[in-house]
Amino acid sequence: MKLDIFRADLHQPEHAAAMLLLLDAYAHDPAGGGDGLSDQAKARLPRALADRPGVHVLLAYVEEQPAGLAICMEGFSTFAAAPLLNVHDFAVLPAHRGCGVGRALMQQVIALAQSLDCCKVTLEVLEGNAPARALYQACGFADYALDPAWGKAMFMQRWLGE
Repeated sequence: MKLDIFRADLHQPEHAAAMLLLLDAYAHDPAGGGDGLSDQAKARLPRALADRPGVHVLLAYVEEQPAGLAICMEGFSTFAAAPLLNVHDFAVLPAHRGCGVGRALMQQVIALAQSLDCCKVTLEVLEGNAPARALYQACGFADYALDPAWGKAMFMQRWLGE
């Protein structure tokens, strides 16, 4: 299997199209919500991500075809007083799962974070997504807790403007 992983330049139409194809496939998956990307998101997303400093998109190609992606955003750890890298979206097309694409892609995310002098890589995963959780644990990720007596951190959200 020929696997290539590289940082996307979303100003290049081929990279933007691959990112949208992969992200839309993930959005159609139950783990991604099942609805797919809206036409508005598809129209705005490549340029919006390309123009945002601190956003890094990695694309994985198998046999010269898009197979996976990681969309990462720089943040900052106040406790460590150092930058961090958050994996906002991470997806591998179903046909390429179980072949090492996800592990290789995550290794590149970690290498990117190291090159940016980040103190850690963060991500969120659904409790029921056992394959993704197994991959992340195999790559060294663990639940986040400051004090076990207080429990694990929980991800929460509040939509604005609707």
